[in-house]
Parts: sequence; structure tokens; C-alpha cells
Amino acid sequence: MTRDFRELGKRLSNWGRWDRDGVRDQRGTTNLLTPERVAAAAGLVRDGRIFDLGIPFGRGGPQPGGGRINPMILVSETGADQNYPGAFHYADDYVFMPLQSASQWDGLAHVFYDDQLYNGFPASSVSPHGTTANSIEHQAKGIAGRGVLVDVARQRGVEWLEAGEVITPAELEAAMAAQGVALQGGDILLVRTGWRRKFLVEADAAAFMAGEPGLGLDCCEWLHEHEVAAVCSDNWAIEVLPGELPDEQLPVHMVLIRDMGMTLGEILDFEELSADCAEDGRYDFFLTAPPIKFQRALGSPINPLAIK
Repeated sequence: MTRDFRELGKRLSNWGRWDRDGVRDQRGTTNLLTPERVAAAAGLVRDGRIFDLGIPFGRGGPQPGGGRINPMILVSETGADQNYPGAFHYADDYVFMPLQSASQWDGLAHVFYDDQLYNGFPASSVSPHGTTANSIEHQAKGIAGRGVLVDVARQRGVEWLEAGEVITPAELEAAMAAQGVALQGGDILLVRTGWRRKFLVEADAAAFMAGEPGLGLDCCEWLHEHEVAAVCSDNWAIEVLPGELPDEQLPVHMVLIRDMGMTLGEILDFEELSADCAEDGRYDFFLTAPPIKFQRALGSPINPLAIK
């Protein structure tokens, strides 16, 4: 396992790779979702069964409070005290939430180090008014393509992995071999650790957020070699916590987002999908997960759909 995340990030850097005609790229590895690959992925839809991978947005979510809270619905109109001609009444509501409090994409301005964002934009691009570089709105045409589920928890024969357990490239390869599926360039990788299952069983937000199993640093190179377009997980930070580098916080995030330009999908629910994949033996499918086009935003809520 590499100990120098900066050296690793420099070696795997995609800075400049997708720049065109003097315009600096702000999409990163989702550029790998080419029209040809999206069209091929659509061919995976055989019977139209849809699996929603987003968790419910509401007060029963996994946020314990502090930095982020669970989404709050505020009803502004109930129909009371309304006086319209005839029988008409209406109800209306607002939502108040951190954009990354439930199922969500991490945008490319979300994480940085050494005062630079992905593709060399200055960290000062992020201000109280949002970001002028790498905003989630640059992913607005949607993140869609071939999704591949790697069910690590099922392959280990456990309900969920424990916090601090590292998932290695070798384990990902072994799980895919057991499932009979292989990665192709431009795939969207879904990694099931069982962490969502843990929350559904225990309903303990503090325990859910205290740590997690997840990808180790060595997976960054593996993802780069396989030209993965995006990574999603059922935990809240993709990577293992406590992490492998005691003096660094979220080094996998720093390499994947800041250096490789990879958008990360977090806090997804793979329970129904994983059971179906185990039953029919098909671990690839068409995946669509468009962000909401919030201007200057660092991330976005999503409700991803896997379609078989």
C-alpha cells in the first residue's frame, strides 16, 4: 500500500486530459461516459425492472447532527386560511438540507489539497457564494452508463463488513470473478459493503458515521487502470475509516476527486439490487443518476436508478 498520496495522485492525475481548444475540463472521469458507451449500456435493459438506489430523504436518515443534518421538510401551506374562488385549496412545502446529507454525488470542488482543485483550479474558486470551478452543474447532462455491482459483503458471507476493514483491488477482482462480471472502460462501479444494511438493522446514525469499511488507497490505481467513470458505495465516504494514513484525512478522496477528477456517489442503498443480482446472476445493468443542476454547488442529492 502506497504511503505517499501526493505521489500517487501525481502519477494518476487526469489534469489536462480532457481540455479542448484552450477550455479547461470541469467534468473529469465522467468524460469516459461517451455516447457509444451509453448506447451500449442501454442494451442491458431487457425487461424494464427498475431498482431505486437512493435512501429516503427525511428525519430518519443517517446524519447524527453537527456538520450535517438530515433533510427537513417545511410545509408552508396546508390549505388552511385560503380563500380562492370555488373549491380550490393547495398544500406546498420547502426542503432544508445539506446537499450531501443523503444519497448524493460529491462534486469535483468538494475536496482539495495544496490550494488546488481538480485540473489546477485555485481553491479560492470556492467562496460563500459557491464555486466558480468544477461545480456539480457541469455534470448536468447526467451520469448514465453501464453500472457494475461488486457485492463484497455477499462474497465474504457477512451482513456487513466492519469499520476499518480495507477493500483491496484483489478482493474486488475476486468478487467480480465469482459474480461472472468484468469491468469495461467507462463503467460506473457500485461497491456494496453492507453498511446501509447495518443502518437499517441498527438505526444508529452515530455508529453509521463513526467509521466504515471501504476502498483502500491501492484501489485508486486500479480504478484508473480500468477507466472507471465514477464510483458509488453504500457507505458515506467510499473509503475505509479509520484510514490507512494516520496523519491524513480521506486520502482516497483527495486522489480520486482532486487528482483524477472522479465524481463519487455516497450513501446509496444496494439491498434490493444485490438480492436481485444474486438471484438472476446479472451484476451489470443500465444506471442513470443525474444530479440536480444547482449552480455553483459542491454536490447534489440523487436518486440513482438501476434498470435491468
